[in-house]
Amino acid sequence: MSEENKTKKIRKILGIKGMNDILPDESPVWELLENTVESVLKSYGYQRIRTPIVEETSLFARGLGAVTDIVEKEMYSFEDSLNGDQLTLRPECTAGVVRAVLEHNLTYNGPKRLWYTGPMFRHERPQRGRYRQFHQIGAEAVGYPGPDIDAELILLCRRLWDDLGLDNIRLELNSIGNAEERNRHRADLIAYFEQYKDLLDQDAQRRLYSNPLRILDTKNPHMQDMVNAAPKLLDYLSRESLEHFEGVQKILRRNNVPYTVNPRLVRGMDYYNRTVFEWISEELGAQGTVCGGGRYDPLFEMFGGKYTPSCGFAMGVERLIELLKAKGDIDSSKKADVFIAHQGQDALLEATVLAESLRNTGLDVILYCSAANSGGSFKAQMKRADESGATFAILVGEDEIRNGQASVKALRSETAGNNQTSVPFEKVADYLVDQIVGECGCGDSHSSHDHCIH
Repeated sequence: MSEENKTKKIRKILGIKGMNDILPDESPVWELLENTVESVLKSYGYQRIRTPIVEETSLFARGLGAVTDIVEKEMYSFEDSLNGDQLTLRPECTAGVVRAVLEHNLTYNGPKRLWYTGPMFRHERPQRGRYRQFHQIGAEAVGYPGPDIDAELILLCRRLWDDLGLDNIRLELNSIGNAEERNRHRADLIAYFEQYKDLLDQDAQRRLYSNPLRILDTKNPHMQDMVNAAPKLLDYLSRESLEHFEGVQKILRRNNVPYTVNPRLVRGMDYYNRTVFEWISEELGAQGTVCGGGRYDPLFEMFGGKYTPSCGFAMGVERLIELLKAKGDIDSSKKADVFIAHQGQDALLEATVLAESLRNTGLDVILYCSAANSGGSFKAQMKRADESGATFAILVGEDEIRNGQASVKALRSETAGNNQTSVPFEKVADYLVDQIVGECGCGDSHSSHDHCIH
């Protein structure tokens, strides 16, 4: 290699703007959210479905609507250079779930309660709570026509906020009726907005004839008074649609769920009808919606299937993570139960056997391995042990090998004041399980250790 090439600086490759790394010290709060969500969804009978990240572009163009912001300017679409297919990174998951239900005939033996989680992709300007790769958790109740399933999804969300300890998330509710009712309202809405063309911003003027309902959702403060006086869709609903909406509200009232009917509440996708709802937090600024959903009865027919009434929601994981972090009570310090330090070749061999035997009991064990930037002295290793957050450290050196006993040291004040004791190698696992399970105070046998300490 030439001297010129040796001195040439290699460009460091960085992550793509708006697509963020989730680092190890952030994992505890993500795991708390994911585990809680899965537990709540299972308690309501929802089964997990996993769909591909990439779908045909036409799936989203047909389902979301060609004139929506997502399809017009936010989707990551490309041509597959191997076969010429037009593909898109999923900007949301409902369309993919419906495609999968149709393709695999999942409703042949009745309705299905489904849920999903994973990354979505939209080319937006990155800002707080909104990224180009973001994560959603969602539920889809497929094949249910009544207001009871709409209310169940809302009750499920309320239970999730309670289990996560999240306060001050309020519910807004509306009904956008069916297509015929919206068409009558749409005609009057266009006529109304035409009288105020000078007040409409660029987005509103673009949507005036293609999707005027979305103008009602504007955040432009200069348009608020004019939009507030616009014709309200609730006034155009049929008796059937009103009865469905009242059915949802009755269940919510009976279960003491506070809500506000917001006649301006709409959803961004074309497939929604009747009930729509949002859960909103004031702690997130402009991006305050943490969960949104509603009915999408027409979507299956839009994809070539039979009429299948359905309802669902999607929640923004990053926004919920922000709320959980703001609580400040997520314990991320404990990364292991045991840290094993060792010196000498014989000690290393014994330590690896000991680590495996401890893992067999369900304990989380970090075994010291030599590092490029750290010495291997017991002092250096014990510093690593303390940083690991482990409850106990085990030391294995020449003396321990000679005596057939490991030195076990409690690292935390709650585990007997940092005492150190010698334990025969073959009894270390039982000793530590007794110490840790006893610390839980549950009185269960060793077989329940996972429940006690994790």
